[in-house]
Amino acid sequence: MAMKRRSFLQSSLGVSGFAALGLGSQVDAGRVAGLHWRDRSLTGLGTLLSLRVAHTDAAVAEQALDAAVTRIRHVEDQMSLFRPESALSRLNRDGVLVSPHADLFKILHIAQTISQRSQGAFDVTVQPLWAAFASAQHQGGLPTPAAVTQARTAVGWQKLAVSPQEIRLEPGMAVTLNGIAQGFAADTVRETLQAMGIRHALINTGEWAALGQSSAGSEWHLGIANPRDAQALVARLALHGRCIATSADNECSFSPDLKHHHIFDPHTGYSPTDLASVTVAATTCTVADALTKVMFVAGYQGALRLARLWDVEVLVVRKNGEWQATPGLRLG
Repeated sequence: MAMKRRSFLQSSLGVSGFAALGLGSQVDAGRVAGLHWRDRSLTGLGTLLSLRVAHTDAAVAEQALDAAVTRIRHVEDQMSLFRPESALSRLNRDGVLVSPHADLFKILHIAQTISQRSQGAFDVTVQPLWAAFASAQHQGGLPTPAAVTQARTAVGWQKLAVSPQEIRLEPGMAVTLNGIAQGFAADTVRETLQAMGIRHALINTGEWAALGQSSAGSEWHLGIANPRDAQALVARLALHGRCIATSADNECSFSPDLKHHHIFDPHTGYSPTDLASVTVAATTCTVADALTKVMFVAGYQGALRLARLWDVEVLVVRKNGEWQATPGLRLG
């Protein structure tokens, strides 16, 4: 079973919000600069996705969007729990996947590396915990401590065997890539667009990446939504070539007080209690996506310290609304 995700980043192009520009429209500033801007929106990876690209040849821009969508569908075919016949769903169902696609091996290898370096704060084998909470929610409550303990016995990244020849789970285990696949999709779309000659783009696969400049000829900016007020922003960030990922406790919650939600501390089986949202800026969306969970587990002060060790920037929001960002984030 998959985790429901919502995007908590609102993009802004120049002084206007992304939604205000209108998907599918062509921006005057882009035409003046000799660029044809094209947009594409779609659903995938459990959320609403959007792509904006520019090229001097409108046909190339459309072809690039087609190629980007194909890459996103490929990621879904390999890594999505929303697709019953995806490679990941088959792995969870059968317990073994022989000759996995190179991309599935790659993302699992990255995940295992992050798990090791974070001492298990990030762990793709937490799916049994999600299943326990989702099942209890369906019954109108929360899982018993015994049920959480039982689910935790099936969690442990060290027990996940990953090789180019085979991926294997121990009995009772299950994997979710919902905490990293959206970032991986953004990275692979960015690579695809660059290979097709796209130099200006904004990529939203649930996490965000950008190329070049916005249609207004300025730096791409993203607004970080307040996790307690979807109509308000905590801050606006300039991307400066970095990727941005955000996780928040209200993306998918199991209790009205948001104490229990889709981000788990693998060591306890329960959700971290300190933070309401974490935003990470990194050189790749794959790493940024995964590290939002590491920072959630670390807590407010811990996340600010870990940012230096991981060479990333973070913005953390406590459940009481207090927030802080590392110095390298340019706020607007």
